[in-house]
Amino acid sequence: MLSLSTFVVVTSEMLPVGVLTPMADGLDISSGTAGFSLTVTGLVTAVTAPAVPRLLGGLDRRVVLAVAMLVLAAGNALSAVAEGFGLLVVSRIVLGIGMGAVWGLAAAVATRLVAPRNAALAVSAAVSGVAAASVVGVPLGTLISNSFGWRAAFASLSVGAVVLAAGLLVTLPRLPRPSAPAGTDDQTGREPLWRIPSVTVGLALILFLVTAHFAAYTYVRPVLEERTELSPGSVALVLLVYGLFGLIGNFAAGALAARRARGTVLGLTVGIAASVALLALFSTVPILTGVSVALWGLAYGGLSVAGQIWMTQAAPHRVEHVTGLYVGVFTAAIALGAFLGGTIVESAGIISLLWGAAGLAVVALAVGLFGPRPTGGPELPGDPSTSERPLEKAAATGATKPNS
Repeated sequence: MLSLSTFVVVTSEMLPVGVLTPMADGLDISSGTAGFSLTVTGLVTAVTAPAVPRLLGGLDRRVVLAVAMLVLAAGNALSAVAEGFGLLVVSRIVLGIGMGAVWGLAAAVATRLVAPRNAALAVSAAVSGVAAASVVGVPLGTLISNSFGWRAAFASLSVGAVVLAAGLLVTLPRLPRPSAPAGTDDQTGREPLWRIPSVTVGLALILFLVTAHFAAYTYVRPVLEERTELSPGSVALVLLVYGLFGLIGNFAAGALAARRARGTVLGLTVGIAASVALLALFSTVPILTGVSVALWGLAYGGLSVAGQIWMTQAAPHRVEHVTGLYVGVFTAAIALGAFLGGTIVESAGIISLLWGAAGLAVVALAVGLFGPRPTGGPELPGDPSTSERPLEKAAATGATKPNS
């Protein structure tokens, strides 16, 4: 159920990518301006996600997630009826509030629902909705848009969010505030997360890399239409390929990151930089474009879960807070990427955008290479006694039984 929630959240966030052209036409705005709507959502989510764990107190996390899904439904409904850019902006603000709450809590809640040894798999499953949104959500939204109009795609998401809100209340156990792991002192619990070097480096890497990704990915449909000259149906198929490889990357990266968080994130960074550069070079060749998009999906699909595990290992004593901070930086980078992408597309063109994004991904790689690894995470494989320890601490943040 948590994975379905993140699926609807990220599909809501990314749907403008798949319907960018018809949405821009319907609202009588440029593609660049329509792309800025992702910036609005990202900025709001960036503020909401870190704030949510601090404001919840003893509230039942299950109820919070359900209410957040209803807020998400309202945001999508407003998008469906928007007649101009003004109401679209309002809808994306509402969407960002719901998105920040759901995405900021999902991974932290997931570790409380399973045994400690399964914590990494639980995080992968919860975050799999991010990749599944690319596999099914954005392509399906594109197909619905092609068949019934872009407004129908947003309306479908609104209905789905309402259904999921009810499902969360029925299927999840009661989830009060998590208790601190045994052995965690008060000073550790109050320490600002930015003072932990591996947290700071991880967040900086994510900021650069996700900005690079979304600067390019927000305008992938115009690339496929204008450079590769694909039909709308073919564009949906290419986005499906991207998503399928993203789903594979999600679970593969989750398994690898549990033992080698830093190495996994750096490998994914190389993959994103290489795939965007290949697309810039060969966007006029359909087969090579497909290969580039597949590699891109594989690399980016694993980033969300690998980055989450990096954060969990860096601050195992404060999983909810570090997850909220991580999601805040992640979504701020989405906003920044969409803004920079729109600015560069309008002023310099799509190819310049792709090369700029590839260069920024290389900067992210340098940050990760020269910064410290997560202090709580092992880097050498083959030592189960240490490799599970950080994630056991993460799961311990739900030390009280979910039903208690």
